[in-house]
Amino acid sequence: MQLAHIELERLSISPLNMRHGKKAPDVSDILPSIRARGVLVPLLVRPNGKPDTYEIVAGRRRWYSAKTVKEEGGDMPPLPCAIIEEGDDAAALEASLIENIARRDPDEMSQYETFAQLVKKGRTVPDIASTFGISERQVTQRLALGNLLPRIRDAYRAEDIDPETVRHLTLASKAQQKEWLVLFEGEDSHAPMGSDLKHWLFGGQSVSTKVAIFPLEDYPGEIVSDLFGEERYFADATLFWRHQNEAVAARRTAYAETGWSEVVVLEPGQHFHNWEYEKTAKKRGGKVFIEVTQRGEVVFHEGYLGRKDAMRIKRSSAKKGASSEQGAEHPEVSNVMQNYLDLHRRAAVAVRLLDAPGTALRLMLAHAISGSGGWQVRADPQTAKNESIAGSVAASAATAALNTRRIEIATLLGITEECQRVVAGNGDSHRTVAVFVRLLALSDEDVLRILALVMAETLEAGSATVEAVGVQLSVDLRGQWQADDTFLELVRDRPAINALLASAAGKAVADGNVASKAKDQRQIIRDCLDGANGRDKVENWLPGWMEFPARAVTPHGTLGSLAAWQRVEALLPPWQ
Repeated sequence: MQLAHIELERLSISPLNMRHGKKAPDVSDILPSIRARGVLVPLLVRPNGKPDTYEIVAGRRRWYSAKTVKEEGGDMPPLPCAIIEEGDDAAALEASLIENIARRDPDEMSQYETFAQLVKKGRTVPDIASTFGISERQVTQRLALGNLLPRIRDAYRAEDIDPETVRHLTLASKAQQKEWLVLFEGEDSHAPMGSDLKHWLFGGQSVSTKVAIFPLEDYPGEIVSDLFGEERYFADATLFWRHQNEAVAARRTAYAETGWSEVVVLEPGQHFHNWEYEKTAKKRGGKVFIEVTQRGEVVFHEGYLGRKDAMRIKRSSAKKGASSEQGAEHPEVSNVMQNYLDLHRRAAVAVRLLDAPGTALRLMLAHAISGSGGWQVRADPQTAKNESIAGSVAASAATAALNTRRIEIATLLGITEECQRVVAGNGDSHRTVAVFVRLLALSDEDVLRILALVMAETLEAGSATVEAVGVQLSVDLRGQWQADDTFLELVRDRPAINALLASAAGKAVADGNVASKAKDQRQIIRDCLDGANGRDKVENWLPGWMEFPARAVTPHGTLGSLAAWQRVEALLPPWQ
């Protein structure tokens, strides 16, 4: 490389300059300095094949600044230049990118284009990574952008597509990319983006290759990987499940051949709750349980028996041992003595518990959740008279909030699988102790949160308790409930329908429709709630039936929730 001073007119921008072809750059930051002192830092140039002319590989902004000064009428002497050898395109590309990276991070597409040219010039991925001080993975990621259609790359460069969407598009075939472009460039622009695009590509289900228990090299279907190579997926979920199930069946056979008493394959989505089982060795009749999740993961639980089966085997073994073994151990105490010991030990623990209310609270909560010989607690079944009522309750805001809180509480208790109820007592003292130990590790605040959920799950629908607590807590259903079709269709009493119409649309409207069909009056109520058909929209409408305390909507009407409140109202102090 040699240094020389070259006149401005003998220089031009090289096609190898990574910013070649773009609009003139912003030079406002360096222009004042070049006006005052000229160009001090040499440009990197090379001969362009014409006599005494050179092309700029690096230094584009300095050249534009010099041109600006000269066009302004200023004096601009020849520019200092470092001349590299003619024909070394790869070196020129590297020089251009290095300078631009040092000055300002180029976008990913510019890096891809430059890296792709370097590969064509003979540079390897390790060579490029070493030159620019980045990882080989980063180089591979940029080169992978070449799998995208040019119009998608242009949209990404223009920031019309976000990085997550581009990453998922690298999973798509060329045909899928074309189909997606039609949606993206259409007038309505309904192209799926982000995680929605992933579902669109895989038809709603994508299965990671990480969960496969069969050799991937034996899989005949297509496996796709994302831009970063961090995730690989089976393109055909049905084909994956066929091979996964065959592998599960093979493992089941292998377990059986090694002497396990039984190998149980649970249904997909059915969880293995280890507290319902006891660890049992193979020689004592232990079984293998194979758990398969909806995502395709397979977990093998070796050496377990249900607690009842485990206790039965223990009792049977104890009897055989007592009758067949010489000098077998015999009980030190009789049943009557054991009763004596049990009662005294219980009394000692009980009186000590009186001085440990925090422990007592946690123990009570564990009993409420799991049950025991002295406790029978169950969640309210919330039995609906028909599917329409069940659907209405399930879709309510209150139910959604309760489910969200239940997930939080389940996490505190270490319940990782999906659960419909936290309260699921079956009288299993082992599970009760397991829950108790978990509660001991939690703060009082978290324990009280769990207690509140347990109480919420055990509230009996239709009871006076619900009415009393609702009044005491000043429960207001506005914002949590709104009249749906199920509610309106269940109103059969004509005076009640007209009274509800009066509360929603006003007395004049109700009087004007007093003889109208019930379905017509219901429709007017709907119109008022929706602001449809010329009716003013009524916000937060709440009939007396849904208030706390409940009230009838007709002068002499009755309803169960009002009667439940009236039975206990006199027992309670006046509510604020």
